Amino acid sequence: MKKIIYYVASSLDGYISGVDDDVTGFKFTGKAIDKYLNDLQSFQTVIMGRNTYEFGYKFGAKPGAPSPTYAHMQHYIFSNNLTFDNKSDQVEVKKLIPEVIDKIKTVSETDIYLCGGGKLAGWLLENKKIDVIKLKVNPLILNRGTKLFEGIDTSYQLDLLESKSYADGIQLLTYKINYD
Repeated sequence: MKKIIYYVASSLDGYISGVDDDVTGFKFTGKAIDKYLNDLQSFQTVIMGRNTYEFGYKFGAKPGAPSPTYAHMQHYIFSNNLTFDNKSDQVEVKKLIPEVIDKIKTVSETDIYLCGGGKLAGWLLENKKIDVIKLKVNPLILNRGTKLFEGIDTSYQLDLLESKSYADGIQLLTYKINYD
C-alpha cells in the first residue's frame, strides 16, 4: 500500500491559510518552493477536498479539469455533492469513507500527495490514513484561518525524519506519524 504524504505550507502557528483563504503571506518563490515543485513530480496521485479543489480556481484551475500544477497526476476530490458538466478522465469525485482511501492507496503507482485542506487532513489523521507530514513552515504568524488539522480530538506523536532550513526563513520538516 502506498503512503499518503501531507505536503503543505504552514505558518509558524499551524495555519495553512488565513481568514477567507488568504495565502498572501506565504512564500511562493525560492529554493524551498523549487524543491517542493520538484518533489511533486514524483507523485502520480493527488487527493483533496472540494474546498481545496475549488480554491485552485483562483490560480487558473478549471472546473472538472486537473489542477495545472498537478496536471500529471490522477485527481481524487472528496465531496458529497460536487458535479461537473465536463470532466477530465484525470478527475474523480469520491465520497469520503475509509474504504475509498484504502482502495486509492492500493491502486496508486506512487505515494499519494494530500493537497491542502485542514478538514480533509483532520479526517484522514483521525482515521489513521496519513503516513507522512512534510511541512513548509513559513516565517509567518496568522493567528486565524484554516488549521493544518481541523476537527481532531486526539494527540499524536511524530518522529522527525528530516529537516532543512532555507535562507528565506522557510523550514522543510518531514515527520512520520506514530499511531501506536
